[in-house]
Amino acid sequence: MNESTSAPTCPMAAMCKGMTDKPKSGFMLLIPALIFVIFGVAILIAPKILAWLVGIASIAIGVAILVFGRFMRKFAERS
Repeated sequence: MNESTSAPTCPMAAMCKGMTDKPKSGFMLLIPALIFVIFGVAILIAPKILAWLVGIASIAIGVAILVFGRFMRKFAERS
């Protein structure tokens, strides 16, 4: 009872395989990691930076939510 049918592959496995085949994926993760390390050191040196970073993050998240909301409204209108 050994059948040789091709089983469908898991979409997540296909995506992970695509990420591991491209060397760019590892490099792209390095950039945010370095930014976080630099900001962490800057916060330890000058704690005032933390308030600026929280403000900038709040503005960026607010803009991202507005853009996503606009996208969802346009998507809903089309369907």
